Amino acid sequence: MGERYDAVVVGSGPNGLSAAIEIARSGRSVVVLEAKEHAGGGARTIELTEPGFYHDVCSAIHPVGAISPFFRDIDLEKWGVEWIDPPVALAHPLDDGPAGTLLQSIDATARALGPDGEAYRDLVGPLAARGATLFPEILKPIRFPHHPFVMARFGLSALRSCESIVDRFSGAQAKALFGGCAGHSMMPLDRLATASFGLVLLLSAHHVNWPLVRRGSQAIVDALVACLESHGGEIRTGHPVRSLADVPDSRVVLFDLTAGQVARIAGDALSSRYRKKLESFRYGPGVFKIDWALAGPIPWRDEACRRAATVHVAGPYEELARGEAEVWEGKHPERPFVLVAQQSLFDETRAPAGMQTGWAYCHVPNGSTVDMTEPIERQIERFAPGFRDLVLARRTITAAGYSDYNENMVGGDIGGGANDFWQFMARPTARWNPYTTPNDRLFICSSSTPPGGGVHGMCGFWAARAALERL
Repeated sequence: MGERYDAVVVGSGPNGLSAAIEIARSGRSVVVLEAKEHAGGGARTIELTEPGFYHDVCSAIHPVGAISPFFRDIDLEKWGVEWIDPPVALAHPLDDGPAGTLLQSIDATARALGPDGEAYRDLVGPLAARGATLFPEILKPIRFPHHPFVMARFGLSALRSCESIVDRFSGAQAKALFGGCAGHSMMPLDRLATASFGLVLLLSAHHVNWPLVRRGSQAIVDALVACLESHGGEIRTGHPVRSLADVPDSRVVLFDLTAGQVARIAGDALSSRYRKKLESFRYGPGVFKIDWALAGPIPWRDEACRRAATVHVAGPYEELARGEAEVWEGKHPERPFVLVAQQSLFDETRAPAGMQTGWAYCHVPNGSTVDMTEPIERQIERFAPGFRDLVLARRTITAAGYSDYNENMVGGDIGGGANDFWQFMARPTARWNPYTTPNDRLFICSSSTPPGGGVHGMCGFWAARAALERL
C-alpha cells in the first residue's frame, strides 16, 4: 500500500504550488501531481522559435505577482526571482498624438495625460496612497473588509463599467490607457465591474510598476518548486489525474483545475447539485498568441513604446471597445486589441546579442481555431512601420491549441473562467468559503476561485488555509 499524505494537490501552476507550500510549511505532508513532464502550467519560458530566443509560454508581465502578499511572505527573491522594472510600465500608441503612457509616478502619468491629468489624479490618487492596505483586501475572498472605508472608495469606481469611467476623460490618451487596462477583463467594456480591472492594473503600476522577471516567468515556478521542496513537499510530473482513483491516499485533495474539470474528476464524490453548478461554470474568450524572433527592437513611432515592457495596441478607445464587444459576440475583429510584451529590451537573457523577442496575443472567441497572425501583425505595423522586416521566425498558437497544451485553459481561456459580474462575485459558485466543496476532503485552489486569474498564488494560499482548518 502506498504512502498516505496529509494533502494532494492536483496541478502545478502557481496556485497549486502556492497551496502546497502553505500546507508543507505548516508541517504537513503534501505531494503535487502534474500531468505534464514539467511544473508550472502556463508560467514557463522556453525556446519556441529559434535557438537562443527564450519566450514566455503564457504569462509574461507580473504586476500583481510583485504585490502578492503570499509571494512576499515566502520571499521569492530568496529563491532566485529578480524583478526588472521597465522605464515605462505601459504605452498605448495612437494614430494621432502621443501614446497614452503609464508610469510608476502618478504625477508623471498625469502630466503626460495633459487636460485629463487632474481627472486621472482624482481617480487613482486617493487609492494609490492606500495601496499597502488596498491590495491585501482585493487579493482575498469577498468578506467584510478589515478596511471598509478604503474598500468602499474602491468599490464606488470598481463596480462600474469601464465605459462610465472613461466618460470622465476628454482626451484620447486617458480613454485608451484606462480602456486597455480594463480590456484585461476580456469582457465588453460596457459591463458592470469591468472598471475594476482597469483600476487594479493602474494602481499596481503606481505601487510596484509592471515588472518582468529575469530569465522569464519560469523563474517564478523554479522558485516556488525550490521553496516547496525545502519544506519537504514533493512533485510528481507525468502523473495525469482523470479520476480520484489516480490520486494517492490522502486526507484532503486540492484541485488547481477549473471548475468544470473538478466536476468531471470528482464525479460522484460531489453532490449532484453542487456538481451541476460546477458544470454550468462559464468560460470566457480565448487568446491567439504569437512569439517572434526579431532581428532588432520593434520600431515603434512613439518613443514611449520603445521604453515600455508592455504595449497595448488597439488605437483609440472606441476601436478597442468595439473589438472586445465583437469577440464576446463570437466574432474575430479586423482590428483586434493586441497585448504586446518586449521582455528582451530589459532582460538580456531572452535573446542573442543584438536580437530581440516579441510576445503578443489578442482575444478571440472561446475555442477559436482561426489564425490571427495577419490582423495582429497589421496592427503592430500600423504603429511600428517596418516591423515585419525584422521577423526572423514566428510561432503561433490558437485558442483551441492552448486547450491542447494545457487543459486548464479551456477553449483558450487563460483566466480560469468568464469575468462577468455575477460569476466574478461568486466564483466558482455562491458559497461562503469558495474554496470548499460539499465533500470535506475536496477543495478548489485554481483561478476559478477568488481573486481570479494572474500569477499571484493567492487562490492557492486561501484554499490551503481552508484545507488546513480541516486538517
